[in-house]
Amino acid sequence: MTSDEAGHPAGAATTPAHLQHHRPVRRMAPRRPEEAHRTATPLELFFDLCFVVAVAQAGAQLAHAVAEGHLATGLPRYLFAFFAIWWAWMNFTWFASAYDVDDVPYRLTTLVQITGVLVLAAGVPRMFASQDLVLSVVGYVLMRFAMVTQWLRAAACETGPARAVALRYALGITVCQIGWALVLLVPHGAYAYVLPLGVLAELAVPVLAELPARTTWHPHHIAERYGLFTLIVLGETVAAATLAVQAALDEHEALGALLPIAAGGVLLCFSAWWIYFAVPVHGLLRSSRQAFLWGYGHYLILGSAAAIGAGLEVAVEHAVGQAHLSATAATAAVTVPAALYLLTVWLLHSRHVKRGAEQAVLPAAALAVLACTAAGRWGVLAAGLVTAAAVAVGIALHARRGA
Repeated sequence: MTSDEAGHPAGAATTPAHLQHHRPVRRMAPRRPEEAHRTATPLELFFDLCFVVAVAQAGAQLAHAVAEGHLATGLPRYLFAFFAIWWAWMNFTWFASAYDVDDVPYRLTTLVQITGVLVLAAGVPRMFASQDLVLSVVGYVLMRFAMVTQWLRAAACETGPARAVALRYALGITVCQIGWALVLLVPHGAYAYVLPLGVLAELAVPVLAELPARTTWHPHHIAERYGLFTLIVLGETVAAATLAVQAALDEHEALGALLPIAAGGVLLCFSAWWIYFAVPVHGLLRSSRQAFLWGYGHYLILGSAAAIGAGLEVAVEHAVGQAHLSATAATAAVTVPAALYLLTVWLLHSRHVKRGAEQAVLPAAALAVLACTAAGRWGVLAAGLVTAAAVAVGIALHARRGA
């Protein structure tokens, strides 16, 4: 994608923000896709850390629902809550890649979005407990209307097709937020039909908004941003599992039952990190279509990564007799999201660069991890060993091909 295609003159001066004189207010000019040394800003890192608070809330509530035997109600609520978190994060990330000017209005608007996700996070327990969406919707709408002001500001500085794109985004997001406000008037029994429509409407906004032209984005920056968010979600998974083991040890003498879960969980998290970052991704983002599929697909990568942590909490609770489900079901709470993570990382990353036998490693590992479910209380450790073996085999095959 070039600046011309987005409606900007090929020679337009778009000096990188870090090279501009630091002014309180700057013109929101588009950033160049080929800009050198483009990295995540401290504000973006702070943004991620605050968003992971909401991820932790969703994961904790999923773990509680599964441990209580309420998977049928807990899983849809987790998927919806995680969508709200991920979608707001993703929209900000792509906008920032195109228009981040890092001035005072931009920073303040981003802080409003952070406030919104904290409000959303505070409402997640109510959403799981009683389908009370008020607090979560208020937080979400606050985030999204802050995003509207960013797009309107971009439109004011644009002309031609690029201005039309920015205005379409602003209009589409506004309409969706009005829809979410109206959802609060709908009986709880209708949520199963209404909420998916709201999700589809949100997903349609970028597709319709970018019909006149494509927004600019920086492949290295986007790859780094997604990698950083994946990293902190995996970190949250490790933290959740650690706290679960600690709490169990404080109340029970079940070290023998907890050690296999702890060891398997560590191996799973380490392997998940290795597998995701084994391949540089920015080279795969050659077109907007590829980038859209890659970006949307991260809903499954991030959602499954967070769910692994929730599953480890369930496995720990089962080991100390506090979960109302079978050993097989407790193990499946870990192995199913782990297998989904392996498969989606392969689909989005690895299959584009691997050759020959390397292509089969992650799909085969995903099937093997699922098979570990039958191992009962040893299943988490078995799944961790399988993923570690997949990493080792991948390294060996890659080294052989390189030789």
